[in-house]
Amino acid sequence: MTHPIPSANTGSHDLPVSPALATFMGTSWAATPLPATDRVPGHRVMPHRRARLSTRFPGERLVVPAGQLKVRSNDCDYRFRPHSAFTWLTGLTGEDQVGNVLVLEPDGTAGHEPVLYLRPRSPRDGISDEFYRDRRYGEFWVGRRPDLAEAAQLTGVRVEHLDGLEKVLAPRQGLVTRVLGGVDPVLDALVEGPGDAQLASALGELRLVKDAWEVEQLQQAVDHTTLGFEDVVRALPTALRHRRGERWLEGVFNLRARAEGNGTGYETIAASGAHADVLHWIRNDGALHPTKLLLLDAGVETDTLYTADITRTLPIGGTFSPVQRQVYELVLAAQEAGIAALRPGARYRDFHQAAMRVIAEGLVDWGVLRISAEEALHPDSGLYRRYTLCSSGHMLGLDVHDCAKARAETYLDGELEVGHVLTVEPGLYLQPDDETLPLELRGIGVRIEDDLVITEDGARLMSSALPRTVAGIEEWMGALLG
Repeated sequence: MTHPIPSANTGSHDLPVSPALATFMGTSWAATPLPATDRVPGHRVMPHRRARLSTRFPGERLVVPAGQLKVRSNDCDYRFRPHSAFTWLTGLTGEDQVGNVLVLEPDGTAGHEPVLYLRPRSPRDGISDEFYRDRRYGEFWVGRRPDLAEAAQLTGVRVEHLDGLEKVLAPRQGLVTRVLGGVDPVLDALVEGPGDAQLASALGELRLVKDAWEVEQLQQAVDHTTLGFEDVVRALPTALRHRRGERWLEGVFNLRARAEGNGTGYETIAASGAHADVLHWIRNDGALHPTKLLLLDAGVETDTLYTADITRTLPIGGTFSPVQRQVYELVLAAQEAGIAALRPGARYRDFHQAAMRVIAEGLVDWGVLRISAEEALHPDSGLYRRYTLCSSGHMLGLDVHDCAKARAETYLDGELEVGHVLTVEPGLYLQPDDETLPLELRGIGVRIEDDLVITEDGARLMSSALPRTVAGIEEWMGALLG
């Protein structure tokens, strides 16, 4: 686990460093400490989160890594984002968290002491040249990291140098060590066996119910996303003139996401025409046409790494055609039914089933399904799913599909609770080559997705600032386009 410093990640095209330059680079640097009042956002809630995890595994060591850089091409890495569990427990979010690891050490009672192992700021003492030569970790190349004392100040936990982690993780008789595996290959190589599934599940389940601070962060993400959708509508005239208008709109939204937060919480879907029938269309290389619909599925991720997830299907020319309105209003009715099913104590699957009943009944009314809605909805049939393949929502938080490692009995087969934040997003995806459909319906894709938080008396629509009705959308677009 040692990290050789001299010239470890220098580029092949860098010039050699002379002894004189090395000596010169190691002198005359002013002190630049972080302000003594700096703390990670939400630092007051972190101890409670760690305590909740601690009670799940008394007397056992828990190891939660931030992750490692991933190569994009040759000597270029993808932008780094720490693992959500690491961020949830520490409040640390930046690209400087590469390789860092949180260890919850049993404290001899029923609790744990949190210890953060990190790569500190490179010294400028003339011995190490990392700060100006290391392209992956050097301050001159990728920016400043906190030193050990600063990291302790930011997080309120004990901090140790990352180089000491290998010794700490050496097997100790009678001590169970659980590691969140599959996140950090360097860490995985130090421990025997696969990552611990129980730890992964616990971290997902503990994050299911959001505290008040998390709901505030998610509302901020939703509000920034609303601005991004407005930007996209204003950009439609320009995008219509570009041969890859979808990509132009993707760039417009992503600009807002980078300006207001960390970026997008997932790859933006900007799907026009029949591209909207591809559920995760992220190529975004198509042209726009004023008679078609645009399905925009996008979310801003805040600097604290909480993401929104909103979809609107918009008439590119500003007005729905009669058949587009027909499809849209069926999906909207399905979404309204799903939202109405949200309340504490309801089964998680209830809102999806409520939405799908509306969809199935609509397809029967249209003559698309030649069987009854009851027959189509029966588990042995499910024929309606040809036109609406995916589920109607998911939990939302630090990940767009949040808490995915939680056990089914606590999530998919569980009950809704106050503080759950989730999406409701039914859709109809009428493929352009589907011969079971009348010609006028083929190639239309509609999804409507909103973010909601479960409250004592039902659910609050966090994304209410974006219109959902046909009339509301047309009026909103008209105002933005002037």
